[in-house]
Amino acid sequence: MTVYFIGAGPGAADLITVRGARVLAAAQVCLYAGSLVPRELLAECPPGARLVDTARLDLDEITAESVRAHEAGHDVARLHSGDPSVFSAVAEQMRRLDAAGVPYEVVPGVPAFAAAAASLKRELTVPTVGQTVILTRVAERATAMPDGEDLATLGRSGALIVLHLAARYVDRVVDELLPHYGADCPAAVVAYASRPDELIIRGTLDEIAEKVREAGVLRTAVIMVGRTLGAKEFRDSHLYSPERDRHLC
Repeated sequence: MTVYFIGAGPGAADLITVRGARVLAAAQVCLYAGSLVPRELLAECPPGARLVDTARLDLDEITAESVRAHEAGHDVARLHSGDPSVFSAVAEQMRRLDAAGVPYEVVPGVPAFAAAAASLKRELTVPTVGQTVILTRVAERATAMPDGEDLATLGRSGALIVLHLAARYVDRVVDELLPHYGADCPAAVVAYASRPDELIIRGTLDEIAEKVREAGVLRTAVIMVGRTLGAKEFRDSHLYSPERDRHLC
């Protein structure tokens, strides 16, 4: 058997990949985070599949479910919100499965920041304005940030910053980024991206915190700060330029 870590996408059930849906439809066991994964996806599981909400389980209990399935010869669909490659807590699960001798694979999904960019109708990398995107978060009650990855340090680059798990700390985000980005820098917060209750908040860096507080956004949101969010005057990409020699493609 195999444990499949599946990126379920940012919220909308139809944003799971074709591969993810196919694996989910064949797995005899499905472990899912009930507070984050859309319930509609569970309808894709085969009849009689064991469905386990992991929202209240610790790492040992989650691992035990996979080990039991392995011993019974069952495949496991481990549904994670967004994409497993960032802020998913998949690394420690893989480490436990390695120790237990349980094989696994990863099925990528649509990350929350990509869904947020789609909702904003923005490309995050714009020629001559910004070509770098930093994905990060802030340290509070969760795991501490490594040295050199604090916002004050990352902000020196001037690159577009995307913050996960930081909506309740938006004041702190603004305070640390203002010296590097300036009060007029475009900022946006997208809560529940791709879901029916999606909420988009736009503004400048000096006003975004107040707008977030007024909207009552505390979680399940992505914060974006950077000049590419408001870019209008920029050079066309070389990709489709008439000056490009397409015989070299």
